[in-house]
Amino acid sequence: MPSDAVLRDLLVRQLDHWLPVALHRARRATLALAYAGDAAVGAEAALGVVGEFADRLRGRRLTVLVLADGDPELPTRLGAAEAALPADVAVHVVPGRPDRLPVALKAAGAAGAPLLAVVDGGEPDPALLAAVASGRPAELLLVTDAVRSLRPALTAAGFPLVTEVELVPDDGPVRLLGYGTGSDRGLEALKEALWAVDEFAGVRYRDPADPVGRLLDISLAPEPGPLRRELLAELARSGPLTVTELRRFAATATVYRAADANRALASLLDGGAVTRDPEPGRLGGDVLISAAPAAGSSA
Repeated sequence: MPSDAVLRDLLVRQLDHWLPVALHRARRATLALAYAGDAAVGAEAALGVVGEFADRLRGRRLTVLVLADGDPELPTRLGAAEAALPADVAVHVVPGRPDRLPVALKAAGAAGAPLLAVVDGGEPDPALLAAVASGRPAELLLVTDAVRSLRPALTAAGFPLVTEVELVPDDGPVRLLGYGTGSDRGLEALKEALWAVDEFAGVRYRDPADPVGRLLDISLAPEPGPLRRELLAELARSGPLTVTELRRFAATATVYRAADANRALASLLDGGAVTRDPEPGRLGGDVLISAAPAAGSSA
């Protein structure tokens, strides 16, 4: 499916950010990959990234868990990629669906050390989320059917920073991607990766927070219409906010990046939908933004 290609690209980009940070801050770390369907393509791509950091693994211990159901040939299929890894990496292929992840993480001793978990096809079960949240720090990429928001479950599990986005392919089911972390840099990296994946994969995004539900093309400079609406709605709810606060809102409550808020705010200011205090000068973080009268019609 087209969304599989986007998710694989996203995993590679996020792992490329997470792995060197994890290896720098701790002597052990865990990468957990749990799939309800075919695991080989994503797992092979992940092991390829791990191999690129072989020189940084000296004196460190990385455990890679791969959970998949119904593919007895998976260990063989991953054999070539695993053989290229240094001895500091332990790869364990575990049969079973994503709901087996808590048991696998406990057996691997993943708690208390950096943990990145990718769960494709699992449900936001409290036991699964709690097991992942036991990492210090923990990051989770969770992909499900687009039936309900993942934000409440991820927040309740203890992830202070959460974002979600719907993946809408030209042909195939809509998937919902949720991400939970405690790291501002991790969130920033995920947002950058979202807009940098293959724009020709036949997938568009939809921001669950956008009441209009506009489909967005993957682009390094995403169309700002939904963000303008969401910024205006937040100003209507909360009253005047600084640029810093609105950047934070964009990063944590929408599919957009913090930097996209500046672009959207500049457009809203040009259109007279919002005002700023002080009026002159650059659009710095301490500039106060207020909604202009009847601003809702200017997005």
